[in-house]
Amino acid sequence: MTPSRRAPFEHPLAPLFHTAVESLGVALAPDSVRQYHATVRNFLAYLGADHPEVVSLDQLRRDPHILGWLARLRSRVPPLAPMTFICRITFLRGSLVELAGSAQLPHLGQLLVRRDVPRRPHRVPRALTAQYDQVLQQELRRRNDLGANVFLLLRHTGMRIGEVVDLSFDCLHASGTDHWSIHVPLGKLKTERMVPVDCFVRDLVYRLRFFRYFDSIPPDGRLLARHHSKPTFIRQLRAYLREVSAEAGITSRIVPHQLRHTYASEMLRLGMDLPAIMKLLGHTSPEMSMVYLDLALTDLQREFDLACEHPRYLIPQPKTPPAPAHTGLEGVVGALATAQHVIEMYRRALPDGPPRRNWNRLLNRLTKILSETRKLQ
Repeated sequence: MTPSRRAPFEHPLAPLFHTAVESLGVALAPDSVRQYHATVRNFLAYLGADHPEVVSLDQLRRDPHILGWLARLRSRVPPLAPMTFICRITFLRGSLVELAGSAQLPHLGQLLVRRDVPRRPHRVPRALTAQYDQVLQQELRRRNDLGANVFLLLRHTGMRIGEVVDLSFDCLHASGTDHWSIHVPLGKLKTERMVPVDCFVRDLVYRLRFFRYFDSIPPDGRLLARHHSKPTFIRQLRAYLREVSAEAGITSRIVPHQLRHTYASEMLRLGMDLPAIMKLLGHTSPEMSMVYLDLALTDLQREFDLACEHPRYLIPQPKTPPAPAHTGLEGVVGALATAQHVIEMYRRALPDGPPRRNWNRLLNRLTKILSETRKLQ
């Protein structure tokens, strides 16, 4: 049964939670909004059955209301799937945070905290292998139709499939001579961004505009014409990718999001650092970006070799070869000079503060001793 066909949920807090979810849903996909509503209904049904005395937001407490709902989720038979359990907690937490601001009740934002959300199951990054990536792109370029250009755009920008179908007709911007960027609209995680692109991606956008000009649907400001709803359009694109994969001889199941993983891993191999990759992908935390990065053994070997050849954090060594060992007074002078050089290099690496001042004093004493010893030669 779809949420729209359900009878209105009867609970004093239902209108307030409904308003909060609708506010959050401005930048969310319809499926996400439905899951928020389902989670809120589940929580309010629990409150109505176990705590009917709660009729206002200021009555909500972590214990027993929130902790009791968490215990109810954990005791489900059959048990909830790990990701379903995590999503329900995350959705209720987001709703409570939204209510904390709109209802001027800060304590609501602390009823569910980050430590309540279990760690997500570890998933190996799903970047395409080099062979699959090559044959898939070859097949897409050979076809050169609307769907092929859409997936080539996904592969070379790292966008989500929901973001590419929302692109505006004028999403391409010239940021300089032979420099372009694509404006990715506000979407998941309430982020929008500019993704730098090359001339190949620029031509992809030009071809998609060409297809849009000849579509029967009147211009609506979007780069891609929608003959049906957005979810239906995305399902059609997914089916197209399965068809292309089979035609290219790929036996494994390929989904659009793997192109995003492949793009992120490629940027890492090209030398881009993690903060920049976060910006390109529209992520808000390094942990999210790390899930997307696929480091092969060859990548680790290359980084190891570069670190050995060009160390960045070692104290510089003297460029001149050390003098041969001497005995007597000449050997003492040589040892003092070497110690002076090592201390000087270490002192330069220290930040300003008491430790550096202490080493300054030690270096001054050693310099005086070296000067007096040289006078004895």
